[in-house]
Amino acid sequence: MSTPAPIDAPVSTDTPAPAPTPAPAPVAAPARTSNAVLLAVISLCTAVTAANIYLAAPLLGLIARDFGVSPSGAGWIASVAQLGYAIGLLVFAPLGDTADRRRLVAVLSAVAGAALVAATVAPGLPALAAAVLVACAATVVPQLLVPLVAERAPAERRGRHVAAVVAGLFTGIVAARVLGSLAGQAYGWRAVFLGSAALTVAIGLLTALILPAETRPRRASRPLKAIAALPGLLRGSAELRAACLRQGGLFGAWSSLWTTLVLLLTADEPFHLSTASAGLFGLFGLVSTAVAPVSGSLIDRFGASRVVTTAYVLAAVSLPLFWLGGHQLWALCAGAVFIHAGLMAGQVANQTRALASTGTPAAANTAYVVAAFIGGASASALAGPAHAHWGWNGVCAIAAAAIAIGWAGSAAVARKSR
Repeated sequence: MSTPAPIDAPVSTDTPAPAPTPAPAPVAAPARTSNAVLLAVISLCTAVTAANIYLAAPLLGLIARDFGVSPSGAGWIASVAQLGYAIGLLVFAPLGDTADRRRLVAVLSAVAGAALVAATVAPGLPALAAAVLVACAATVVPQLLVPLVAERAPAERRGRHVAAVVAGLFTGIVAARVLGSLAGQAYGWRAVFLGSAALTVAIGLLTALILPAETRPRRASRPLKAIAALPGLLRGSAELRAACLRQGGLFGAWSSLWTTLVLLLTADEPFHLSTASAGLFGLFGLVSTAVAPVSGSLIDRFGASRVVTTAYVLAAVSLPLFWLGGHQLWALCAGAVFIHAGLMAGQVANQTRALASTGTPAAANTAYVVAAFIGGASASALAGPAHAHWGWNGVCAIAAAAIAIGWAGSAAVARKSR
């Protein structure tokens, strides 16, 4: 049976109807290619910019010697970096819902590069801390891009797309520790900061160039209003609060162990490794890159709750291994594998749930990542003095407390919401 013509179609009785216009060629394949390229560039940008947050951690021994202080005395620089990132998230990340992301990425990359250059000429620890604070506050580009990836991803593949960007973030962390320590040993810590400045500007501008044009209605960006709205956003979403607490606990445990690990490995007893050798220990962080796509697939298939529970089990198993690793290198290696696997699985699952918890994904992502980094920065700040007073056992106690607080707090939120 033929399909009737639309009622408003023109009808001609003297001339044959024109041949229908050939259907355009399918464009699905080029679109997929474009999305794949965009995802790859965003992942690379995430890796390069995330490295800035952890650039100082493997170089603490070299920085301490340069400025004539003890390694523990320079350890607070790592906490300043995380604090700066949390400040930047509060100020800039909510703008992802309103501002032109192209322009914002370009400006922040330039500011971060300039601050890293300033760090290379810092005459002392206070000046270095100020430069690191500014650089890390501007290094929030990944958290402007994660909501974009989540928005563009098909719902059934959202976990895998978010996982690709998170894998880039943790690859940057590994690169900061491994390549940073090797380059620092060879050329000095100032050269490492200078190289990172060049990479940050180059990759940031490339990312700004390749980002798709904004199609959202233009709205005025009000950072203070966006910050003021975050507590209400958290109060209104139990799912977001639980994700924040869960990842804050995981990140706090990882951060306390990982930022002070170089002090354990380079101390005279028991391991006495060089800065470069200690940096190679960061290769265990590659576990994160391998776990990310697996976590994304498991989330899409089984849901985020099971993946989060698995993440906490892995982190809990790592704690006795890290404690034993104070004297046994094999246990330290095994603990590093478990803590990275747990952190990555938790990060992908918790961030996926946070992004879907409200109608404003950039603001929800801001609250989530700020909470995680507050947990990390607090644990790092406590781990330094704990190491100075009680040694590696004190650091392990801080990590265990972070895990307990994160799990108990999120469980209490879940019970209350039910």
